[in-house]
Amino acid sequence: MTSAHPRELLQRVADGERAAFSALYDATSGKLFAVCLTVLTSPAEAEEALQETYLKVWRRAGSYDADRASAMSWLIAIARNAAIDIARKRKGVPVDLDAVAELEDDGPSPETAAHAAGEALRLHDCLGELEGEQARIIKRAYMGGLSYSQVAEAAGKPLGTVKSLIRRGLQKLRACLEAA
Repeated sequence: MTSAHPRELLQRVADGERAAFSALYDATSGKLFAVCLTVLTSPAEAEEALQETYLKVWRRAGSYDADRASAMSWLIAIARNAAIDIARKRKGVPVDLDAVAELEDDGPSPETAAHAAGEALRLHDCLGELEGEQARIIKRAYMGGLSYSQVAEAAGKPLGTVKSLIRRGLQKLRACLEAA
């Protein structure tokens, strides 16, 4: 069952199939944990965000629309938002992205960690192809846990400009990642 595509598993989870939920967790938890750990500085908080992610997935699997996003994109968005929510609850405690690289990760298997590291390198390379300001804005929003309005304030730019920069940057990132 673990060889099933996440899209198929999500459809079965929407029907309340527990075995599909377990298979979905086995197939995606390593990558989603890496997403949570990228935003948060604590493995314990990342695990909390991961748990919250799968609770939301169980409850909202029926709302997944394959025409709007891939299953992994949908899952990653839920995980990233769960991690950002936890980071925001800290109130004033900044996310230390440099410390994330030094954390020991005892959650995912070595194979999963290697895959995630490869994905991270590809993302890093693609971020390097963006203009400096655009890359900084995207990092603040998606890795720093800031809202778009907070990013606009920090960058000293209008909110609409920041949203446009992020949208165009994400389009470039998608094209780069798909080409790699």
